[in-house]
Amino acid sequence: MNQQPISLLVCALGGEGGGVLTEWIIAAARHAGYAAQSTSIPGVAQRTGATTYYIEVFPTPIAQLGGKRPVFSLNPVPGALDALVSSELLETTRQIGNGMATAERTRVITSTTRTFTTMERMQMGDGRIDSDRLMDIVKAHSREHHFFDMGAMAREMGTIVSAVMLGAVAGSGLFPFKRENYEAVVSEGSSTSAASLRGFAKAFDLVSITQLLSKDELLPRYSKGLQPDLASKFPAPVHEILSLGHARMLEYQGAAYAQLYVDRLQQVLQAEQAADPAASNHYATTTEMARWLALWMAFDDIVRVADLKSRASRWQRVVGEVKAKDDDLLKVYDHFKPGVPEFAALLPTTLATKLIAWDRRRVLKGKTPWALPLKVGTHSIIGMLSLRTLASFKWLRVRGSRYATEQSMITQWLQGVVQGTQRHWQLGHEIAMCGRLIKGYGSTNERGKDNLLHVLQHLAQGEDPQQAASAVKAARSAALADDAGKALDLALVQHGAPARPVKEQPIRFHRKPAQGASSTASPSP
Repeated sequence: MNQQPISLLVCALGGEGGGVLTEWIIAAARHAGYAAQSTSIPGVAQRTGATTYYIEVFPTPIAQLGGKRPVFSLNPVPGALDALVSSELLETTRQIGNGMATAERTRVITSTTRTFTTMERMQMGDGRIDSDRLMDIVKAHSREHHFFDMGAMAREMGTIVSAVMLGAVAGSGLFPFKRENYEAVVSEGSSTSAASLRGFAKAFDLVSITQLLSKDELLPRYSKGLQPDLASKFPAPVHEILSLGHARMLEYQGAAYAQLYVDRLQQVLQAEQAADPAASNHYATTTEMARWLALWMAFDDIVRVADLKSRASRWQRVVGEVKAKDDDLLKVYDHFKPGVPEFAALLPTTLATKLIAWDRRRVLKGKTPWALPLKVGTHSIIGMLSLRTLASFKWLRVRGSRYATEQSMITQWLQGVVQGTQRHWQLGHEIAMCGRLIKGYGSTNERGKDNLLHVLQHLAQGEDPQQAASAVKAARSAALADDAGKALDLALVQHGAPARPVKEQPIRFHRKPAQGASSTASPSP
């Protein structure tokens, strides 16, 4: 008889139902006739530490213990953990850093989902921790590991992450329970049990099938729906980002736009194959171009915003976040404040220029830019119809001034990457990485595009391609490190390029109010 309990550590961020998951596992143990115990340690805050739940299950049924009662531990012991399940990848590696998982004993089931820390978000550039490095840590410190996006699966099934985590634990075979033991406790006393069971079943099948196929290989993270003819045009290292970018273009504008994306990438691939015929750099330029090109081509406008705000998946996410029940009344209001640039973006260039010039004259007179504040109830028929109507204007997007402007600038960047790659592989790669400068919206987005064009025009054309590559890299790093642009101007000058021209800004004069003008009451007698 096995005298040692099976131990499991559950890590979940705030609002993900870690407590519910623990209750389900304990209830499933008792339903199956096994003794179990759980304890929890709350995190300091949602992103400075998950709430952890420690579970122990004695592997022998209570009926076979002869009246004896097992003794359980209240806390996990580093190095003595049988399994760890976590809803967030960085949280998984944090627990590994605490010594909880070992390569000799621990089975790790983790989501590839990331909830970025404050420090990651504060970086001007891409401050995210590399997920591939985090997964390498998990693989190095686990006897068996399973990776998949639990958050995406939960949204797809219309349920909460805890239901998906339960299915993954059940599918792994960690505990000596039958599938029906888990399903029985999920079905009891919940109005959302149908959705929870869908999420449970999806994760159960994924993990159990993965164990049958291979216990040591990471599931492919790129879309299995990548068309064979498209996959044959690009080398394997590019497929992951290519599949995501191609799907984004199909969703954003349609098949013709997706084909434009592919055509542009093929230009880069041909240049890279000529510059690096041995593929010693593993097609890094084409891969990075696939990433940043997809993000730039799918630029945000009012059509895109209306589409995202009115999707059924968004409503399901809101329902899950507020934990609304079937008999609850839920109202969702979205606040918009589109200005002249947003409306001008969908107009032909001639009309857009006139409209922007009119708003510019207003600003020069000391007035604020024109904007239309809107409050749209997306829970109502009228509100949803208005958003869906605006979202249907994709056909108008390609006829608008902003589309023409964005495509022209993308073409300049694309030509810079191709020509730079033809001169030297490193130069083309550094120019492709400048796609990171295009981010945000409004003035932030415009500033990034201006910075990119300035780098292309004054640094990428240097006579020595290797020196030009170093200059482009230094300027890009400076632009991402300093929002004010002082570091970028310094880097430009250091590499022989002119600083960026200063843009004119309106100066507003305000009359100083007379002293005592605000007090009109006479003193009391």
